[in-house]
Formats: sequence, C-alpha cells, structure tokens
Amino acid sequence: MGIVAGLDSAPDFTRIVVCDADSGTVLKQGYAPHPVDNPQGTGRPSDVDPQNWLLSLGEAAGGGLLEGVQAIGVSAQANALVPLDSQGNTVRPAMVGTDRRTQVAAADLIDALGGREAWARAVGSVPQAAHPVTKLRWLARTEPENAARTAVLLQAHDWLVWQLLGRPGRRTTDRGGASGTGYWAAATGGYRPDLVELALGHQTMLPEVIGPAEAAGATPEGLLISAGTGETMAAALGLGIGLGDAVVSLGASGSVMAVHPEALYDPNGMVTALADATGMHLPVVTTLNAVRALRGTAELLGLPDLESLSGLAMKSTPGSHGLVLLPYLEGERTPNLPHTAGTLSGLRRESMKPEHLARAAFEGMLCGLADALDVMRGRGVEVRRVFLLGQAAGLPAVQAAAPSLFGAQVVVPQPADYAAIGAARQAAWALGVSQGTLDPRTPPVWQGAAAQVLEPGEDLAVGQAIRQQFVSVREQTHPGAFRM
Repeated sequence: MGIVAGLDSAPDFTRIVVCDADSGTVLKQGYAPHPVDNPQGTGRPSDVDPQNWLLSLGEAAGGGLLEGVQAIGVSAQANALVPLDSQGNTVRPAMVGTDRRTQVAAADLIDALGGREAWARAVGSVPQAAHPVTKLRWLARTEPENAARTAVLLQAHDWLVWQLLGRPGRRTTDRGGASGTGYWAAATGGYRPDLVELALGHQTMLPEVIGPAEAAGATPEGLLISAGTGETMAAALGLGIGLGDAVVSLGASGSVMAVHPEALYDPNGMVTALADATGMHLPVVTTLNAVRALRGTAELLGLPDLESLSGLAMKSTPGSHGLVLLPYLEGERTPNLPHTAGTLSGLRRESMKPEHLARAAFEGMLCGLADALDVMRGRGVEVRRVFLLGQAAGLPAVQAAAPSLFGAQVVVPQPADYAAIGAARQAAWALGVSQGTLDPRTPPVWQGAAAQVLEPGEDLAVGQAIRQQFVSVREQTHPGAFRM
C-alpha cells in the first residue's frame, strides 16, 4: 500500500515513526525536543507558543526522514487548548493539559451547571483543571480581553493538522480529541455550544468532527493528512487493544482505560466517557496517586531509586505482614477524596520493617488501580487482559503482584513510541480507504507489540485476600466513599 508516518507531539518533544503501511514495521524514526524559550514571553510553564511544536516537528523530520511518505497521522498532547482569533492567529499562547491554574474554574463550572451528575449526563465527564472547557472559564474570568477575541477553538493535534495542510478554511478534529474537551458528548456525537458559552461567555467556531478513517485533507504536494487524535487514543490504536482489553498506565498518577462499544454514563463522574480512534469508545478512570506513592516511600526509606525499592519489597511476602498503605498522598479522585491524605494501617512490631513498608507501597498503588478497574467492571466493561504501561511496569515487585490483584492476564509491552505508531496506523487507514483497499469501518491489521505475558495462576486467591484487606482499611478510614 505504501509508506506512512506518524508524529507524536508530546509535551516536551516530537517523535516521528515511518512505517510500512501494510505491516506496521517501523522503518525510520526521528526525535527532537521542543524549544525551551517561549517567544511570546509569558514565562509560565502552563503557556506554550504552538510555533514551538512546529519547530520541533521540522527538526525531528530533518535529513529526509519523510521522503517517500504518502500519508501522515498526527498525535498530540491531550487537552492543550489553542484559542484563535477570527483571522486564525493565536489569541494567546496555548494552555497545556497540565495547567493547574484552572482548578477553581473547574469547581465554578460544576456548580454553574448544577453539579457533577449534570455534567456527566451532558458530556460524559465532569470538568477538571485539564479540560479545555475549564480553560475557557479561566480565560473569561482572568483574561477577559483575550476571551472576547477568541473566535475559534482548536486542540494541539487539530492545530498541527491545520498547519500541515496550509491553514485552510476548513478546520477539523476527530471523535477522540473532541470527547476530551468538555463540550462534545461521545454518547450523542454532537457538540454542546451552550457549554462553550457557559464557560467563555460567547459561542465560537468549533472544528468539524470527522470519522476515524477520513482524511483531514491533502497538502499541495498530494501528501494525505489523516484526522489526527490525542495521545491517549493514538497509544490505544498503536497497541492494538480491542474489546476485553484494558490499559493501566503507571505515571506519577495512574489511569485505566478500556475499549467499550458504548459511551458510559457515570453519575458519580469517576468515568470519563472518551471516544477512541476507531469508532468505539474509550472510558477512562484516573487515580491521582500511582508512582508518586512509590517515590515517596523510596525517599522515606532512604533508597536512591525505584529499582532499589522493588528489590527491598521482594524480600517481604504478599500482604506485607498486614501493612496496608492507602496511597492517597495528593488527595484522590477514585474514590473522590480531594482533601484526604494517605494512610498506613496495620502497624505491629513484627511488621515494622523496611521491606514490609516497601511491599505495602507497591500493593497499595496496585490496589488503588484495581479499584479503578472495578469501576469499569461495575459499569459493564469486560476486562480479560490488562496492558501495563510505564517505566514502573518492568519492576519485579509490580509484575509479581499485578496479575493477582487485577484478577486478569497482564501484558507488559516492550517500550515503544505507541502514540506515534498509532498515528501512523491512522494514516495507513486513511490512505487505504482513499485507495479503495481498506474498509472505513476497520483499521489495518498490524503486527502486535512484543510483550511479556503474566498470568495470575494460583496466586489469584492471595491477590483477592490482599484486595479485601485494602478495601477493609479503606472503608474503615473513608466509609461510603467508594459508592458505585
């Protein structure tokens, strides 16, 4: 079919993979960090000049990397809002997804619509600091002149696609990206302009939401540009997950996402009802505490790194001699306990050893993520196997406990640029549809990721006992907090 490329514009860098469109084999790769300097000069890390993304893209594609490529897919950091004026110029620097200035604006918006359940019913998610709709509220309250000038709303991947196409009059996005805005509902497939007006004070032009296999357009040279999507959806596409699969991501915070045929409605707002990049749905449940609990424990024990913490934990036994760590160090979202702190329970003389605390940190982190998996299962999502991502996924203490605590087969994929690979797979899909060789309902079948497979086996009963111990402490400490 040809050669395609996928580019992933992450918060700090751009990665590009060039792939065979039929098999997905990676042929070439490129990388470049984003420029540090912000030409628009606000000096705030939450503000980024989007031109930096283009500069990084150009550097990553240097040396003829894209020679022979027929189509490009774009993945980019989630929730980065690019407000444009009526002429297509940026009103202000882009507000990135990690922006924490908007926390008060999120609470304000929740109240303005009548609570968490009202938002969950409207768009399948409850406003958080990261959501573009929340950034609009912050803009209206903090920078009213910029808010008044805002005429068009794009996210990072939308803006990059638009730039690659030469800034045409038509602006597009995809279902996955739109579902994370807070003003597009995956359940209905439609925008809620009234929520834009509620947040910003007036309505704006919103990008056209095109199908997963549609092309956003072609460059004058005939290079096809696919719809693009957010990093989360691109990584799911790059991994090749399908029905019955969940992905647990171990960052400082944690997340669980799974493929589901329908949009989920969760009145408690624990589930964010995203769309994926294939026409299905991608419900997500997040925890505020994952690897940060491990790093905190390592510091407490005077250990230099997570590898040392894992080695120490492996000297303990499952259950950590009765020690239970509720890892709610930064408050928690699942369950919704924003102002709580962590809890260490079960201290006895025989359990007061470094190795038991180390193991309790790993078990507490994984039990918190198992709670998030239970939220999914409680909403009817089938989970037969769990893909485990993140640097900590390779630690022996994680791999020893995860299958039994999750109650499922655990797959640990070999590290790779899955978001960029997913963007390339989307490009191959759009290219094949344009050539009449692929079905617009089914993405191309690419070779699966190399992975280590871990089975719960005979440890399943042990894992269930550890979970019950964790749940018991959680209910004693925060009774009724985990209602589903």
